[in-house]
Amino acid sequence: MNQDFSGWQWTNEPAKWSADPADGVLRVTADARTDLWRVTHYGYSYDTGHVFGTPVAGDVRVVTTFVADYAEQYDQAGAALRVDEENWVKAGVEYVDGRLHVGAVVTRGFSDWSVTPLDGPVEAVTVELVREGDTVIVRYGVDGGEPAILLRLAYFPPGVPALAGVMCAAPEGQGFETRFTSVSVA
Repeated sequence: MNQDFSGWQWTNEPAKWSADPADGVLRVTADARTDLWRVTHYGYSYDTGHVFGTPVAGDVRVVTTFVADYAEQYDQAGAALRVDEENWVKAGVEYVDGRLHVGAVVTRGFSDWSVTPLDGPVEAVTVELVREGDTVIVRYGVDGGEPAILLRLAYFPPGVPALAGVMCAAPEGQGFETRFTSVSVA
């Protein structure tokens, strides 16, 4: 594990999780019916998804590699930057219409969502969020590849403290486990 989790905090701590230095894996089981979304298209707002991170005040780079047991529509896991319930970015893998997609949600009062299907079977995904000034750059890589594929460039409030770390949620399912094999916030 690349990260010391002392001082980290949860937004919506899940019932089951562990950070075992012996095997170097952060295991998080998303609770059933959890999500991060605000208003757009669906008309509802959920702030029940699990975010585990450390507070940062300025520029930051979050990188995580993970595998998950996706099972139900919209099961999701990845990285997150969160100011509050109305200002956040999450990016990672989401199970949509029977296949895995890499995607990002940017929320500034209202959520927007962009996804693209992953080609073929994928073992692990690496997601990178880079906060520079008023911007978050989202990149990803698959199966051990560096996060070199640009997914999104988005506005993010500059100079405002944010929680930087990992996330997961199970909006329609009964929950699923994600294994974060590497987490770095620097």
